[in-house]
Amino acid sequence: MDLKQIHELIKLINKSNIGEISIEDKDGKVTIKQKEDPAVAMSHMPLPTQVYNVVPPASNGGPSQLSPAEVAPAASPKAADNLVTIKSPMIGTFYRKPSPDKPYFSEVGTEIAPGKVLCIIEAMKLFNEIEAEISGTIVKVLVEDNSPVEYDQPLFLVEPN
Repeated sequence: MDLKQIHELIKLINKSNIGEISIEDKDGKVTIKQKEDPAVAMSHMPLPTQVYNVVPPASNGGPSQLSPAEVAPAASPKAADNLVTIKSPMIGTFYRKPSPDKPYFSEVGTEIAPGKVLCIIEAMKLFNEIEAEISGTIVKVLVEDNSPVEYDQPLFLVEPN
């Protein structure tokens, strides 16, 4: 096999899904392996956010002095200490709907009771319905639809009844 044939073979391998090929003829043996991309581990973690109260500058055009209370994060409308967090029981892909053309299982303001399906987590081609274990009202959905979730990752905030 001459050099030109080897170059053509390399081009064909790069364009295909073949990982490795070995060719042997009377002149010798050639083995071509396609380079593997290094595995990239990705994890979806929600980033913490803070909301600040913005006070417009003084009307006299000079620099304004803000008190520490004005710079502190804004208080949430409901006390967060009485909220219950529903967490993911497994690693997988989070779905809020049973199928793309169906409505969400639950949204903010939805009343839930034990046994009510809140979402689906797909793991290894199995669709697992995640059911509520408490009764209450959903205050916040913490994960975007069709996104990966980790074990014990918060999914919903619920205000218990």
